[in-house]
Amino acid sequence: MSLTSTAPTMRAVSQDTAGAPDVLKVVETQRPEPGRGEILVRVHAAGVNPADWKTRERGVFADGTQLPFTLGFDVSGVVEETGDGVTLFQPGDAVFGMPCFPHPAGAYAEYVTAPARHFAPRPQGLTHIESGALPLASLTAWQALVDTADVRPGQRVLIHAAAGGVGHLAVQIAKARGAHVIGTASAGKHDLLRSLGADELIDYRTQNFAETIRDVDVVLDAIGGANWAHSLRTLRPGGRLVSILPLDDTFPHKEAEAAGVRAGFMLVEPDQQGLREITKLVEDGRLRVIADAVFPLEDAATAHTLGEAGRTTGKIVLSATP
Repeated sequence: MSLTSTAPTMRAVSQDTAGAPDVLKVVETQRPEPGRGEILVRVHAAGVNPADWKTRERGVFADGTQLPFTLGFDVSGVVEETGDGVTLFQPGDAVFGMPCFPHPAGAYAEYVTAPARHFAPRPQGLTHIESGALPLASLTAWQALVDTADVRPGQRVLIHAAAGGVGHLAVQIAKARGAHVIGTASAGKHDLLRSLGADELIDYRTQNFAETIRDVDVVLDAIGGANWAHSLRTLRPGGRLVSILPLDDTFPHKEAEAAGVRAGFMLVEPDQQGLREITKLVEDGRLRVIADAVFPLEDAATAHTLGEAGRTTGKIVLSATP
């Protein structure tokens, strides 16, 4: 349906070509309407994730969705309308979630529509900026460490890029599960990671973790490449390597099999129950999210440039409120 002067509109960040961050532009577009089983959410904050800038650069979503499109999966906001059949939420409820992943959610906008069960009530005590930083990164950490690796008390867990968006949350989730947590990060981030519960820290710039760390039960890897082979050397027989990057032809499958290590790629999924478990940790004071930088929608390109530099601690967030 074409945009008319009487149709409700909204601002959204759109791109009609692949490329560098400057392809991201704010446009005026038609506001979506919730269908059956969906809610319309007034977006207050949208997290920025590596999946976003990789999709922007490729110009196509992982599910094949073509340009033009609006990026963004992380949402924190308030329910504006509910579609037929929705019983979980009502207008005015504060919610957060990672709707539709890996299909487009269009979170870099003032409104989104998505299945109601892709959301959960926003954690008490968090701002929209904080809860907008949580969903994708925290669900990735939860599904990797809890659902996939079943981390248990006393196990040794090695988390790479421990100060990053997924990493700083994974440190806390592993610690909440009673694990001994080892993290790799630059030295300047070690104090923060200790405050989050890390037991041992390796400065990847000056130390080779594969030479000093042994008998690890679980490795959570967000780096890939040569890091996979190095990580295998730290794992005990029967240990598990969970990669949040696809295992391509550089992964040493034969070495993993010979070492008796289980290894696999995990893709995060929308998960209301996982969000509720994460909320419990937040509200119990055992999980805090760090929003490293906040930008308005108009500065989405700047946010992507910062994210791609790989120097942030925690998450980058877009604010969709004036």
